[in-house]
Amino acid sequence: MKVRSVPSAAPLPMDLPGLSPEMLEVAEEAFRAGNFELAAEIYGSQLEELPQPERALYLRKGDALALAGKTADALDCYAKVSMLGSLCPEELAVLVENIALNIREKELKLPRFNTHGVHCPLNEPYQGTSASWTVTYLEGPPESSLSIDLFSCPKCKLLLLDPVTLNCGHTFCKNCLCGSDSVECTLCRSRYSFVSDGLAMSCEGLRVNVVLGNLMEKWLSQETEIRRLSVEGESLRQNSNFAGAVEKLTKALELAPGDSMLAVQRAELHLSMKSFKQALIDADAVCRKHLLWPKARSVKAYALSGLGRTEEAMKEFLYCVALNPELSTMKAEAQKIMCDLLFPGFENVQVGLATSLGTPPSYARLKPAFTNSTNSSLSVKDVHLAGGSKDSLFRLTKAASLESDLLQMKDFLDLPVDDALKTIGNVLSCLPSTGLKRKHGSTLEEPHSRELTAKFPKTDAESTCKQKTTGPRVREIPMARVDASDFECSLCMRLFYEPVATPCGHTFCLKCLERCLDHNSHCPLCKENLSKYLASRAYKKTYLTEDLIKHYLPEDLEERKKLHDEEIQELSNLNKDVPIFVCTMAFPTIPCPLHVFEPRYRLMIRRSIETGTKQFGMCIADELKGFADYGCMLHVRDVKFFPDGRSVVDTVGLKRFKVLSHGQRDGYHTANIEYLADIKVEGQEYEELLVLHNSVYDQALVWFTSLKDNLKAQILSHFGPMPSKESEPQVNSSGPAWCWWMLAVLPLENKAQLTILAMTSLKDRLLAIRRVLMFVTRKRPR
Repeated sequence: MKVRSVPSAAPLPMDLPGLSPEMLEVAEEAFRAGNFELAAEIYGSQLEELPQPERALYLRKGDALALAGKTADALDCYAKVSMLGSLCPEELAVLVENIALNIREKELKLPRFNTHGVHCPLNEPYQGTSASWTVTYLEGPPESSLSIDLFSCPKCKLLLLDPVTLNCGHTFCKNCLCGSDSVECTLCRSRYSFVSDGLAMSCEGLRVNVVLGNLMEKWLSQETEIRRLSVEGESLRQNSNFAGAVEKLTKALELAPGDSMLAVQRAELHLSMKSFKQALIDADAVCRKHLLWPKARSVKAYALSGLGRTEEAMKEFLYCVALNPELSTMKAEAQKIMCDLLFPGFENVQVGLATSLGTPPSYARLKPAFTNSTNSSLSVKDVHLAGGSKDSLFRLTKAASLESDLLQMKDFLDLPVDDALKTIGNVLSCLPSTGLKRKHGSTLEEPHSRELTAKFPKTDAESTCKQKTTGPRVREIPMARVDASDFECSLCMRLFYEPVATPCGHTFCLKCLERCLDHNSHCPLCKENLSKYLASRAYKKTYLTEDLIKHYLPEDLEERKKLHDEEIQELSNLNKDVPIFVCTMAFPTIPCPLHVFEPRYRLMIRRSIETGTKQFGMCIADELKGFADYGCMLHVRDVKFFPDGRSVVDTVGLKRFKVLSHGQRDGYHTANIEYLADIKVEGQEYEELLVLHNSVYDQALVWFTSLKDNLKAQILSHFGPMPSKESEPQVNSSGPAWCWWMLAVLPLENKAQLTILAMTSLKDRLLAIRRVLMFVTRKRPR
């Protein structure tokens, strides 16, 4: 049995004459173990031994009886507590919770809770998600015109009004972002500061997403108007203009007569105006439609309370607790009303108080015997026979809790109660399934509410839960209103692909926006300065726009995606139309850091990264052709961007290539190329090549070692250390790495370097390097 934690009661008096501390400890153990009937029995037996009634003990017995499901007997105990001292609402917490639990399971036919604070009366705990869907259901009725779907604000859970897209790509109502210094995205937890000149940004400083705003007005014009009236009404309510707020909501309800959310909001306004009758009319109408919505029932309960219909109000508060035990306010209201209703029955009951409570009544006594089987239960007599020791008592208690399914205790004797208890029974008789049944037909007999059982079928909870766990629904939009041109990028004149919204509210394709910002840091449409946006490089997709395209224009999106994939595939070709960076000489295996600032090369570098190749060609300039006929492919290892769009690109040389044809794309050069590879030699030629290779390497090492320290340091910082000599010089298609390192550091003109780069004979390249080394050695000043 899963037991919920019970509110702490007053400490039990262990030192009163007639009380047995060991017996009370057994009762407490039984209470903690969930054996409430045994605990109540022991508390009762201890009360019989007292010459005077003890309030704390009666209260603990009442809690135990309530947890055991014996509500009528529990009421008897609470009544005695009330006569012994003022009964506080908090002291009825256990009673209220268990009545609510009974209502939930027996009348509402809802699954049991399995959360902290509620016990499951059966052996196995409930494994469902009732608590989660109940809390979610508080947000609003499912068929509300403002209910949760793709068009809902993640913060207020209502229909988006004046949608504003944050840099993270998530969209909120403008009103939900106003008035605070900062806001945290409820979806990705990104934080944004809205402080300008030390002041919180006003609503005017937030720009509405133009595409989404126009779409809401076109697709959901009536719903948007309803939402706007609702927000205006809320604003008037905050300014205590309740009459004006009611007028706004009344207009909204004229547009959506069946909107339960609006009806409840108007009912709350009537409560604020103390127009309880009008509030009850609105709330009751919603409760008839949405039987399991705690929000509507709470408003109805307050309206009934305001009209003086206390018993009915308490019933509604209990239903709220039954639907969601986390509603502490509703629980407190139920406890307060129940407590207030208990007192009138005892105000004039003063005669013979000590006598009536000093001698325990017959219905509070335990029968001296239990079932015919002597070993199937644990009684107070068994505890006494155990010798009264703590260990024996503890063992007997544990045995009782572990074998609770075998415990067959007889119930209390049920005899008629006095007139005061009749008053309590009349108060609570309107509550279904509260355990008030008497075996001998007393006035507290439980009424069976067949009507409520029929109203709350079990499938109602199941269908609600299913709806809430399937995610945001996709609202049906008439196809006549859906037009692909509403999602057209103003730059490429095609359907948005990876749509991005700027801080000024305009939307573009991600690639289109980046290309524009390469040239100018202003919005292409409104010319607002986007320097800060450019510096943050927060180009995040607008998720809502992308989702709407995906749901309502799937065929257009598929065609657009196909076109994008074709462009990426074309850009990924490393033989045809290869992007060429015209700048400096580059060599295989040698680092080549680049400072990129021209818009055309920003685009080129970005594309090389987007395609996944991270490669482009490097050639030196040629006055006639634009760039030389030979070059080297570079691989991008890292890119560091600056706020103004410039970047430093860390690249390294890969393979050499020969240009077959020259071309251009979007402002930068391209080329069809073929890759170069050294011609390998064998036999005698290879032996001669190996001797030459070792000789030139030694010569190069001597030259580099003889350089001045400052010059040597500059070379090392830029090109790194000289690669070691390879044992097999023909392993790589471009030859030994140290050859290219020497070509990069030797004082040669670009044309001379280009000639050596184009060679496909390692022998010729080694001979050329030898000649250069001999020349620079002779020219060195002595």
